[in-house]
Amino acid sequence: MTAFRYIFSAAVLIWVLGFLWFTVTLPQPAAKVATDAVIVPTGGAGRIAQGLAVLDAGLAKKMLVTGVDPEVTSAEFAAEFKVDAARMECCITLGFAAVDTRSNATETAEWVDANAITSLRLVTTDWHMRRAAGELDRTLPPSITVVRDAVPSAPSTGSLFLEYHKLLASRAAGLFGLRG
Repeated sequence: MTAFRYIFSAAVLIWVLGFLWFTVTLPQPAAKVATDAVIVPTGGAGRIAQGLAVLDAGLAKKMLVTGVDPEVTSAEFAAEFKVDAARMECCITLGFAAVDTRSNATETAEWVDANAITSLRLVTTDWHMRRAAGELDRTLPPSITVVRDAVPSAPSTGSLFLEYHKLLASRAAGLFGLRG
């Protein structure tokens, strides 16, 4: 019984230290380096604006917004984010197939392959970056360079708690080869 208590205590300590690491060391915005494309999963404030800023700065030529609601039209997106028609036509793809972080990675991998992309900038919220990047790492070929560009936020403890557990589940699924 004593051995069980030590193992349980060690597991709880590792969990607590992991959660502290997760919350204290949230990913940061990336340096201004150029990539072929910018990938923006929907779902968090500031993500699309940051992706468009990357395009405007000339740090990428194309942008995929993955996980767009199927009811959103290109015209509605353009109006919402003040994107002119020429920019929408040449440079921005709206992806409607993804419904979660894992399918964002799948949709991204298909788009990357279809567009001969060799480097990309992943723009997502700081608390979401580790899981989104991990899913991309498992989905994209190793030859694709991924620059992580986190959008700073002020998440609640509850949001961090939930995301930490999603990250643990995602890593466990990847470790054991469990894919949906």
